Amino acid sequence: MPSLRERFRNYLNGDNVVSRLLGRVEEKTGIKKDYLATGSMCSLGLYLVFGYGASLVCNLIGFAYPAYTSIKAIESPDKKDDTIWLTYWVVYGVFSVVEFFSDIFLFWFPFYYLGKCAFLLWCMAPFSWNGSHIIYSRFIRPFFLKHHQTVDSVVNDLGGQALNTAENVARHVLQTLTSSRSLLAREGGQQALPSTSQSKEQ
Repeated sequence: MPSLRERFRNYLNGDNVVSRLLGRVEEKTGIKKDYLATGSMCSLGLYLVFGYGASLVCNLIGFAYPAYTSIKAIESPDKKDDTIWLTYWVVYGVFSVVEFFSDIFLFWFPFYYLGKCAFLLWCMAPFSWNGSHIIYSRFIRPFFLKHHQTVDSVVNDLGGQALNTAENVARHVLQTLTSSRSLLAREGGQQALPSTSQSKEQ
């Protein structure tokens, strides 16, 4: 099995957005891709620890590139990449819910956004043992298989109740409009009668 450094170099030399971007910078500056990538990651790490707006940068990293590659996966005829990025978004959604509660206690920790960014990069990493695959297969999928029937029944019950409520509200609104229209018509007719009688007397 190739080491992590070899995997990293293979990714930098592969056909992907990061490799092409670093290749252009390498052509203009003469600095190798390895050094550019290492320097960029170190600078990003320092910014996530000490910089302003680290939360926004971290969220962009976790959303922008996966969204771009997900669109490419949708447009491609291959379904394997669809599964990869669907798995990522499931894990990302679960992580966002958990983070909503843990963020209250951990946001002040100086390495919080650095750790969050590293976690998201691990989840979207282009190898089979990335975070999305491991978390989904070990935690989310077993939980889903164990409880999905219960969740489906609850969702169906809630959907039926929502439909009944919508029908009742629509029926009540129609009845109110019909009664209001009839009342307005009667009031208009009563106001028109005196003027008609006066015209006859004249």
